[in-house]
Amino acid sequence: MVIGVDASRATTGRRTGTEAYAFFLIRALIPLAEARGHRLRLYFNQAPPPGLFAPSDAVEARSIPLGRLWTHIRLAAELYRHPPDVFFTPAHVIPITYHGPGVATIHDLGYLAFPEAHTRRQLAYLRWSTAHNARRGRRVIADSIATKVDLSRHYGIAPDKIDVIYPGLDPSLRPVKDEAELVRATASYGIQPPYLLSIGTIQPRKNLARLVEAYAASGVAAQLVLAGKIGWRAEPILDAVKRHQRQLSNGQPASIVPGFVPDEDKAALISGAEALLFPSLYEGFGFPVLEGNMCKTPVLAANSSSLPEIADEAALLIDPLDTHAISESIGRIVADRDLRDTLVEAGQVNVKRFSWETAAQHVLAILEEAAA
Repeated sequence: MVIGVDASRATTGRRTGTEAYAFFLIRALIPLAEARGHRLRLYFNQAPPPGLFAPSDAVEARSIPLGRLWTHIRLAAELYRHPPDVFFTPAHVIPITYHGPGVATIHDLGYLAFPEAHTRRQLAYLRWSTAHNARRGRRVIADSIATKVDLSRHYGIAPDKIDVIYPGLDPSLRPVKDEAELVRATASYGIQPPYLLSIGTIQPRKNLARLVEAYAASGVAAQLVLAGKIGWRAEPILDAVKRHQRQLSNGQPASIVPGFVPDEDKAALISGAEALLFPSLYEGFGFPVLEGNMCKTPVLAANSSSLPEIADEAALLIDPLDTHAISESIGRIVADRDLRDTLVEAGQVNVKRFSWETAAQHVLAILEEAAA
């Protein structure tokens, strides 16, 4: 069986959620497909970097570059001329002219909860592409039960058409204990320990303006680090940082925004933090919760959308709309040693539920079913 896969999102050097999902899932699918006698035909919109995936007789890479409308023109033409037995898009959309067996992953419906976080054109495309994937795909994959519920409620998709498959975690993510590595990582971002870490795109739905206000009210001595690339409409968040800025006793600014953190530094920054703070208003999955669990760092997270499902008992859950509750919980997670130890221990149990190998096994089974 030939499985066509849109691998265009797997080539980016700065992987956020959907890019990481595409890369790690495809990497895990390759040996499974080879063992089952399948071929993965990977479609790229630019030449992939050398060594992106391990060499395999099961992989056929097709680089078909084009700028705008790559999916609906260039990829669509390739699928028409050389149709696979089934097409899978892990982080994008099924081409509009493709009518063969298809499967798509829909990660979240955050654009419905926060339409203001997108341009008018982006919002229209997200609404169309989600409905199109749901209608055209023989199966739909969701990252969480919360996303499955949202898809059924907002788009009328039959629940038995949606398969919930939890993503895995970057297998290189491990607790960093080497003091020299921790010092190097924090110094390179201008971070002064002790610090509290929020990691993710700086955008409204991450609830960071409220987090900054709650942190300021908590009075904790640890620095607040808002790490992540600057997203659209980040200005109110950056304004909140300026408005609540103060100096710590060591002379350092209380809050800093150091920018995007590449994968090679992520483990050290998470491991060195007093706590990872993730009071997001809406998440289809919420990788940072599990990244904190993996690095043995206590996690504070919102009790909304998919986060209670993903965190289980491995995070201190708070109402993301209650600034006072966030503030009190920040103070508690810093000061309460027993709570910190309990959260870390629960995190080590929690991460065992999430594996790219397991995810790939389930995805491959769905692709085989869709192609039949």
